[in-house]
Amino acid sequence: MASLEQLADELERSYAELQERMADPSVYADRREAAELGRRLKELEPAVRAARDWRQASADLAEAKEDPELASMASELEDDVARLEDELRHALVERDPADGKDVIVEVRQGVGGDEAALWAGEVARMLQRYAERRGFRTETLSGSENEGGGVKEAVFAVKGDGAFSVFKWEGGTHRVQRVPATESQGRIHTSTATVAVMPEAEDVEIQVEDKDLKIDVYRSTGPGGQSVNTTDSAVRITHLPTGIVVSMQDEKSQLQNKQKAMRVLRARLYEAERERQQAEVAAARRSQVGTGERAEKIRTYNFPENRLTDHRVKHTVHRLDQILDGDLEEFTETLQAEDRRRALEAAV
Repeated sequence: MASLEQLADELERSYAELQERMADPSVYADRREAAELGRRLKELEPAVRAARDWRQASADLAEAKEDPELASMASELEDDVARLEDELRHALVERDPADGKDVIVEVRQGVGGDEAALWAGEVARMLQRYAERRGFRTETLSGSENEGGGVKEAVFAVKGDGAFSVFKWEGGTHRVQRVPATESQGRIHTSTATVAVMPEAEDVEIQVEDKDLKIDVYRSTGPGGQSVNTTDSAVRITHLPTGIVVSMQDEKSQLQNKQKAMRVLRARLYEAERERQQAEVAAARRSQVGTGERAEKIRTYNFPENRLTDHRVKHTVHRLDQILDGDLEEFTETLQAEDRRRALEAAV
């Protein structure tokens, strides 16, 4: 209880300091700082309310125990204090600042040749269907198919409040075990697709200098409309300080391709900065449920057994058809609950 009291004190002190800073007119000279302060205040409000309610209920309980006329209310008040204490503990778990953002998802074929490309296409469709089930909007940014009808790379945005809080659990290596259509001996093959999930950054959060960019234009390749192979509409942007390269060619307009490429570039730069900060201040925290890095095998989809296992939380279901149709909410909730539980242990 003392630990919770100290955390509540610190919470209210931080909230008061933020309010004081927001009242300073000089803050609004810096758009970025003002936006960050506003975001932090909004995030802290539920926890501050929970702390105040818990303290009031605790005071009421103490009074009831000392006053014989109020003794009959003690049992009910104890239940209230326990409930509010649980709410406060959960509210004290720091929310990822990126959770409310839109996301950019990149799906690529991994090991396994044509079968891996086919699997990458299925993973991309699964995630887009999941977005639709959650009421999010999707926007295709780019795509590249292989000769076998599979997907080398698919990049799309998911838009909606809290999109990153849902889709960040999909980042990593998705492994499939099944008999490919081209396998004449009926042998089970193992293939993979990799998924990267990045919060979409706003201009005010990631400022990219023109001098740091090398922009190349070239003719689009592959299937497309009449502009393909006839105009220099494709764009390749290289961020010189980091070496990050983004190419875009799906649009007929060079300007549209450049705008899409810049969105992906800002997202990659934002994610790189998030990872750097997290590595510095919370290396252990990041490794508890999973980092979301593409090298990390997060799930196995076993077709012969109709089984999906999430290796981060050791959770298994036997309904692959529903999973591939985007029914992933059970896994999201399980991963979120485990993440909160571990964060709460670390906080309290």
